[in-house]
Amino acid sequence: MAIISDEENFKNTKAHNEATTSSQTAYDMSFETNIRPKSFNEYVGQSALKANLKISIESAKKRELPLDHILFYGPPGLGKTTLAGVIAKEMNADIKITSAPALERPRDIIGILMSLKAGDVLFIDEIHRLNKVSEEILYSAMEDFYLDMTTGKSQTLKSIRIPLPKFTLIGATTKAGALSGPLRDRFGIIHRLEFYTEEELKQVIKRTAQILEININEEGSKAIALRSRGTPRIANRLVKRVRDYAIVKSDGFIDEKTANKALDILQIDKFGLDNTDRALLSLIANKYGGGPVGLETLATALGEDVKTIEDVYEPYLLQQGYIQRTPRGRKLTEHAVKCFNLKNIDIQKTLF
Repeated sequence: MAIISDEENFKNTKAHNEATTSSQTAYDMSFETNIRPKSFNEYVGQSALKANLKISIESAKKRELPLDHILFYGPPGLGKTTLAGVIAKEMNADIKITSAPALERPRDIIGILMSLKAGDVLFIDEIHRLNKVSEEILYSAMEDFYLDMTTGKSQTLKSIRIPLPKFTLIGATTKAGALSGPLRDRFGIIHRLEFYTEEELKQVIKRTAQILEININEEGSKAIALRSRGTPRIANRLVKRVRDYAIVKSDGFIDEKTANKALDILQIDKFGLDNTDRALLSLIANKYGGGPVGLETLATALGEDVKTIEDVYEPYLLQQGYIQRTPRGRKLTEHAVKCFNLKNIDIQKTLF
């Protein structure tokens, strides 16, 4: 009988884990690729935005020119990256996708600009996080399709202009106000993406369930939609989790009862609030008398990053009218008190 050493056993286990992780990553990437709409007909929601984009695309095609540069802004998970891919396909163009944090050095942005071909679409996510140098390089590239560069040192320093093919830059941000004026002014098309309605989310959920080959009825779709915070990305994630529960507990069929039980296990309540949302509201209510309280104070008390609270949790709570921003900090609204039937501003007790 062969004797396997502890070291060999560790290597075998590590290799198995790496293979499993690699397989799961590949599956997740494949799912994300399949789930993304490829055309305006498949893309659910944002009706006014789609109508305007269709006109701009048709005009650009007739003029045989690239689209004007586009800026999408709004809360995360509403489909900004997906829209960029749809636009590129509608324009019969290739798309290069990157994010501002990946463009740390001037050569990073220069390299990607010089790799573009005529008509290409360049998508930059989190564009508000571009550093000053990269942003300034974009100015002439966006406006005049030139790359301004310097060569040499001191007395031999020379400025040269390298022509670039005409391309379309699509920027996405959750913080339009964080963009500098000169950069924002160079976008010819600026649109805000809105939270999705219940009906729109139901369409997204049914499409995702079909791709996952899982049966779901109207009531099951509605149950998930109500807890998806108006966000397709969250809806898709919840469909996957409810799918797992349905396979184990209800023969792979998602109805209202199955969806609600699965979502209760995930601790997502009927208002679409999760543990962090409830903890944030409870903190404002119980520790600070309903507010106002500073964002940094809330972040420290919750053990969360300020940006996470501001970008991930706040948009939905603000949109639903549960909290409001004031010069002195965040505070609960009268709507939140009525919605949760509060008497002594004790949110935690009313949710459980």
